[in-house]
Amino acid sequence: MRFPPSERALAACDDIIDNADAAQRFVAGMSFEAFVADLRTNYAVVRCLEIVSEASRRLTDAMRERHPDVPWRDIASIGNVFRHGYHGVKLDIVWRTVHERLPVLVAACRAEIARAPDS
Repeated sequence: MRFPPSERALAACDDIIDNADAAQRFVAGMSFEAFVADLRTNYAVVRCLEIVSEASRRLTDAMRERHPDVPWRDIASIGNVFRHGYHGVKLDIVWRTVHERLPVLVAACRAEIARAPDS
């Protein structure tokens, strides 16, 4: 089913928020060392970030332009690393992304949802 661009972009915002929240829940209470040692958790978090990356590609240009503090190009391109350069995934970058970058991204998506008509 095809959605108008605005609905598709808002659905992508929901996907970003849901997967960012899941990634943060997966690592809640963990140290970095425990995260690295837990293959299941680091695979789950990387999968969440793959989805976040793909969903970020579905946002409109106007949405991205309203949030210049978000590194949109980096977010979109990291999915390629996870899918194709999986042998080079650096868990310290994954860890920092979850703790430092996702909150800014989630805030941008929440702002976009809040500004949408009928929200």
